[in-house]
Amino acid sequence: MTHHPYLPVIRAGARGAIAAMAMTGLRRLTTTLGWVERTPPERVLRQQAPRLLGTLPPGRRPALVESAHIAYGVAGGVMFGALPDRFRRRHRHWLGPAYGALFWGAYQLVISPLLGLPRAEHRRAEQLALLTDHVLYGVVVAAAPWPYRD
Repeated sequence: MTHHPYLPVIRAGARGAIAAMAMTGLRRLTTTLGWVERTPPERVLRQQAPRLLGTLPPGRRPALVESAHIAYGVAGGVMFGALPDRFRRRHRHWLGPAYGALFWGAYQLVISPLLGLPRAEHRRAEQLALLTDHVLYGVVVAAAPWPYRD
């Protein structure tokens, strides 16, 4: 059976969607506990698309926030799947958590400033919660897609 060259990228994109959903579950816990005030996707949409967010009834706004987050998760998964095959396989155990942490750092240091988001003075609990959910993201994105091998 031949291996299609885009299959690892497609599968990693699907795992990116699943990983974003897993993050949402963890974020539900951390926001309920008051550790995270406002999630990064919510901050981005409030800053970059306030009119769009304002056109939706308040009960529908979380669906837009989650859809944006899942789309971002898919993009991150696709980027992971595009990493060299041998590198992904050989370093799968530490690469996933490191990739998730790197994704968190990229948002904090690059994406947020590029979007002109005001620098939030995050509490340590919030920083740790957001770092943790991004590490979870990386673990899920890098997970071996049994019974297949990427």
